[in-house]
Amino acid sequence: MLAFHLRSLRATASLWPLLPTALLLAPAVAAHAQTQPVAQETQEVIVTGTREKGRTKYESLTPVDVISAKAVQDGASAELADNLAQVIPSLQVLKLPSSDGLQFIRPARLRGLSSDQTLVLVNGKRFHRSAFLGQRGAQGADLNKISSLSVGRVEVLRDGASAQYGSDAIAGVINIQLDERPGVNAYVQGSQYYEGDGETVRAGLKAGTRFDQGFLTASVEWADAKMTSRSHQRQDALDYMKANPGVVLPDPVQHWGAPDSKSYNLALNGAFNLGFAEAYGFATAAKGEGINDINWRIPSATSNASVYKTVASFPGWDLKSVYPLGFTPREQAKYQDYQAVGGVRHTGDVFSWDLSASVGENETKFYLYNSINASLGPSSPFDFFLGTQTQREVTVNADGVYRLDLGLSEPVNIAFGAEHRKETYKVGAGDKASYAVGAGAKDGLAVGSNGFPGFSDLQAGEWSQDSDAAYVDVEARLTPEWTLGGAVRYEDFDSFGSTTNGKVSTRYEFTPFFAARGSWSTGFRAPTPGQINSVSVSQGLDTVTLQVFTNGRLSPLNPIAVSKGAKPLQPEESTNKSAGFVWRTDFGLSGSFDMYQIEVDNRLGQSSSITLTTAEKNALVAQGYPAAASFTSVYWYTNDYNTRTKGIDVVTTYVRPLWNGRLNLTFAYNNNKTLITGGTLNANPTTKRVFEEGLPQNNATFTGTFRKGAFEYQVRARHYGGWTDSTGNSTGDIFQRFGAMNFVDASVLWDMTDKLSLKVSAENLFDQYPEKAVFQASRGIEYSRNAPYDTYGGQYYVRLNAKF
Repeated sequence: MLAFHLRSLRATASLWPLLPTALLLAPAVAAHAQTQPVAQETQEVIVTGTREKGRTKYESLTPVDVISAKAVQDGASAELADNLAQVIPSLQVLKLPSSDGLQFIRPARLRGLSSDQTLVLVNGKRFHRSAFLGQRGAQGADLNKISSLSVGRVEVLRDGASAQYGSDAIAGVINIQLDERPGVNAYVQGSQYYEGDGETVRAGLKAGTRFDQGFLTASVEWADAKMTSRSHQRQDALDYMKANPGVVLPDPVQHWGAPDSKSYNLALNGAFNLGFAEAYGFATAAKGEGINDINWRIPSATSNASVYKTVASFPGWDLKSVYPLGFTPREQAKYQDYQAVGGVRHTGDVFSWDLSASVGENETKFYLYNSINASLGPSSPFDFFLGTQTQREVTVNADGVYRLDLGLSEPVNIAFGAEHRKETYKVGAGDKASYAVGAGAKDGLAVGSNGFPGFSDLQAGEWSQDSDAAYVDVEARLTPEWTLGGAVRYEDFDSFGSTTNGKVSTRYEFTPFFAARGSWSTGFRAPTPGQINSVSVSQGLDTVTLQVFTNGRLSPLNPIAVSKGAKPLQPEESTNKSAGFVWRTDFGLSGSFDMYQIEVDNRLGQSSSITLTTAEKNALVAQGYPAAASFTSVYWYTNDYNTRTKGIDVVTTYVRPLWNGRLNLTFAYNNNKTLITGGTLNANPTTKRVFEEGLPQNNATFTGTFRKGAFEYQVRARHYGGWTDSTGNSTGDIFQRFGAMNFVDASVLWDMTDKLSLKVSAENLFDQYPEKAVFQASRGIEYSRNAPYDTYGGQYYVRLNAKF
């Protein structure tokens, strides 16, 4: 059994002795099991984490969760990631209101690691990244670009798998299996928060058919969600009205909450028997938009001089003539996303093969309304197109499986394959007015559209990265009880070189009811072209001074960044260890217990903030970054620190007949703790604390479902442990510790006929809110925008399902 330091898991220390105890008792359990009937349970065959056909979740060498289509389609949210996070405790999806692109593009995080350290697959094929670079530069896939209605099931591999799948599979793998079932289904759903906002209407239609040579399914889904607001009047707005009697500002001047959004999702999935092989293909497509407020600008030449002061360059012109009450810019993102995969495969008893190619693209266009480029004075427009970010990936795969009969309990499964992938990142320029340096710049007026300067023509560009890989993945049942697996993968990138990773896993079945399993692996995540080459400008609000500050992010290849110590990015490297056991019974109780440790070196982070000289700012302006003239500080991405993550996962399910109905109880618990073990973050107490305490250490869900006749009743309890937040101010930091939160969801489903059903549900039934974000109160926000759960209160919804 792998050794772990128990100190980081004090909250669950009492559970750790169960594994060795179970192993010691295994001979007695095995002897008892010989007199007991084997549990008669039906388990789906899994395809994630193994290339051995016929493996079930119970037989897997590593932990795999199987989430049903019903579980991901029944939630109030129109977004797949939100609904997954409600049933998988180790998966976090933050709301992040009014946080530039992150409020629209919210990749999921598994086991507290970065979103791009979890690999996302669709039907076993790599799904492309989002074009947006998020927290600490993470560039992960956006699950919300996949229609919930198109999902047949979701498999979540909670183990490192880079040796099997390549880059990014450090925390694990999320494999979305598209639905193949025949029939026609439709739904319409309406929801609203108890506060009376956030009204959301969803509708979808799915049709599938099977024929002699194959199958074809298609789904389309639409959602329209209105904004929420959990805000109060900002302190600087109150002070301004007090200092200017007779002035009445909107209350609040700025809304904090979920954005207005619309989305359209499409999915196709099909296969056709050619005789000698099967041709297959599938595709997903998404289009949508979202819009929300960003920080209000006070109409004061004293507090907001770079925007509101009158200057000699524009005699007689005063911005107060346009925005007498200040202004709140509104940021909008419009996206389109698609992925198409086609291939030919043959499945045989001895030899199987699969040849495929895929292309995927995510494009986001950014807009800013109700703003101004102050340096242009009266000639500035008030609405701006800011530019485009595009991520495109093309992948070609050749995979094979050979079952070699060596006289063991079953043939040795030898999987092998090769992959070529081209990843391209593109930035398109915005309107010239969004980045232009106007005549007022020499008088100190801010350059660029205020709130989010556009991408300049010199910032625009296209960068690519090519990689080639080969792998071997072997799995052998050496005896009826003992299975051993091993994998090795070599991958070469033209941007930094090559890497080789390996994995060893094993499982021993002491009885048909009880087995132990464990694995060891190395992994990596390659830096992306976007992380290596792109630049950005962001603005924030200091919660103490209520002054807007401007930060610039440079490419680590930029000459000024290099002169300050920047170095080319290298891959993040990981070592994963896990050990645990699984059990099942003949009376409906089954479950698993797994311990894990993930060490990641060379993690991507931000350099320390650097204040530039006037000459350096001017040099950046000359390079095509006009907003550099107002930079408060700059930073760049760097391989900055090392971490160690330890945790446990417990999953237990109990299913039994009850009162002429069927009862299903599921409990899932995750304890996860990440510590910084090296790098510059160790020397920065503020960043270290936010990183180590910024997510709950303990998360759990308990779901009870009872089905009888035409009715189904469900109650779900969700627990989130305490966590710490920080302002992230340009100068100084203020911390606040938030206590644990518990939410209860409840629903009733009524099959009105064999074709129609009605579901009435409430999420956060008792309308629970977390503690208010005291340290952010001055900016008008009620609850921390970094909360790992929804902070908008209770929500109810009604859903009508139809079958045709």
